[in-house]
Amino acid sequence: MNGLTQTSATIDVDQQGDIKLLQITDTHLFADPDKDLLGIKTVESYQAVIKHAYKYKGLCEAVLCTGDLSQDHSAQSYVDFSDLIKTLEMPCYWLPGNHDMQSVMLPSLLEEGLSATKQIVSEHWQIILLDSQVSGVPHGYLSDSQLDFLEQKLQQYPYKHTLVAVHHHVLPVGSAWLDQHILKNNQQLIALLSRFPNVKAVLSGHVHQAFDVVKSGVRYITSPSTCLQFKPKNNDFAVDDKAPGYRHIVLTKSGEVITTVERIEVGEFIIDENATGY
Repeated sequence: MNGLTQTSATIDVDQQGDIKLLQITDTHLFADPDKDLLGIKTVESYQAVIKHAYKYKGLCEAVLCTGDLSQDHSAQSYVDFSDLIKTLEMPCYWLPGNHDMQSVMLPSLLEEGLSATKQIVSEHWQIILLDSQVSGVPHGYLSDSQLDFLEQKLQQYPYKHTLVAVHHHVLPVGSAWLDQHILKNNQQLIALLSRFPNVKAVLSGHVHQAFDVVKSGVRYITSPSTCLQFKPKNNDFAVDDKAPGYRHIVLTKSGEVITTVERIEVGEFIIDENATGY
């Protein structure tokens, strides 16, 4: 498979020594393009987000896709995901979310030419992608093997700035119904990261909203979904009227993380605001 199952890879930098990235997350695709999630046809909203992101084609070094790529576990949903992400013409690195089925996801994405790399290294940075999926449940947990992998990679490059990517959110976002589905051993992760001052940020999906908080010198960042958005600070399930989106990230040579949320036009996709779950 031309090295697609390798655990690490190198990444280019721009002329300033910085890395520019896109984060695309929570696409929730169906094999049937007419299927919808609370009124939004997820294939169409994903297409709209990718079209919006074309302005970064050739200007970013990679795209990070942080889980829940499929909603129906179908091989076709992963093929459709791959077909569109490849139009951005940049390397794509991905990890599973709670809705993904890894027995279908891995072979499907490999067949489409998307690398299973989980460590990306440049002159000044490394990016580590973790698997927090717990089969059959919505919450996350990092296994001992995942924590060992993280620790080994942090020890390998103690002087490189580090970005960690994981599907589940690590810090509570202030919504009771979402926070019950948090990374359950988040304190174990936080304690591990505290031993490595070169860790600058943790990037997640899962919560379908933008969130950006600094704790003990580490930024914890989440991003919009390419389909429906969850309303912040709601104890019960509630959807937001914000448009689908994605995130642009610059990892500077000096270790700074500069990031902005990008969204398609509001009103292009109308959500069922009376929904009580999905």
